Amino acid sequence: MSEPNAQILWWVFLLAITSTLVVTAWVYLRGWLALRSAFPNLIAGWRLAAFMSGLVLVWIAVGSPLATLDHQLLTIHMLKHLLLMTVAAPLILAGAPVFTLVCGLPKLFIKRYPPIGSLPARWLERCVRHPALCWLAGTAAVIGWHLPAAFQLGMRSCGMHILEDLSFLVAGLLFWWPIVQSPARAARSPRWSMALYLFLATLPCDVLSAFLAFCNRLVYPFYLSTPQRFSLAPYADQECAGALMWVWVTFAYVIPAVAITLRMLSPSDVQWRSPMRVASPEVAGRSPNDAEAEVL
Repeated sequence: MSEPNAQILWWVFLLAITSTLVVTAWVYLRGWLALRSAFPNLIAGWRLAAFMSGLVLVWIAVGSPLATLDHQLLTIHMLKHLLLMTVAAPLILAGAPVFTLVCGLPKLFIKRYPPIGSLPARWLERCVRHPALCWLAGTAAVIGWHLPAAFQLGMRSCGMHILEDLSFLVAGLLFWWPIVQSPARAARSPRWSMALYLFLATLPCDVLSAFLAFCNRLVYPFYLSTPQRFSLAPYADQECAGALMWVWVTFAYVIPAVAITLRMLSPSDVQWRSPMRVASPEVAGRSPNDAEAEVL
């Protein structure tokens, strides 16, 4: 693709992503206001703040001037993807987006295209939400797009670069889906496995970050032909990107894993979970609408 066509495609993408985020924010706010009006104690205000903050971070990563600097610094490139996967994605999920967005859709759309509650939709959710699939999705996105051939393709092709950014956001949403969940689901699921889930996710990232920082060669020759920013040489930029990834992922994954472990070991959590086990037949018999309400 020629340079003018690539620039046009990039600006069309920026306009499309900005418009999509604005419309998503409006639909979510409409649903949140409707729920607060009907059930004042059903959805907390912090969920609205979390969801909106997640959308703002998505825009910063892919639609702001920061998005254009990743072609000049690997550190900025790494920062974008870390923002999408480890900050924006869990914040969006913390807003309980599915139920709230559905409540914000026009009633005519809901009647014609019922988005939740149908048997295929529940089956698809169970399949997509499986922890193994979610873990593999997050790991595959991190490792796959940092292979030299895939990285070079993403940096030289505008379309592939757009696909790369979107895949990191989707992979982040899938990865954090089993972690950010309702209290009722948390009581039924083995939370110790979620701590192990997060700890295992740090291993591929640690290997990649260590390789970038200590391999003593330039992994991505693309940055040799780009102007140097902040007087940072390409190899020093690569070391900085590797160190950023190692430190960031350690805090983003290990701290939640420790928090989950401490919560499991706390006496109050043990006392809270025991009645839930006794009441598990009642919980299992609840309708999908009740389950969605508990997410809020």
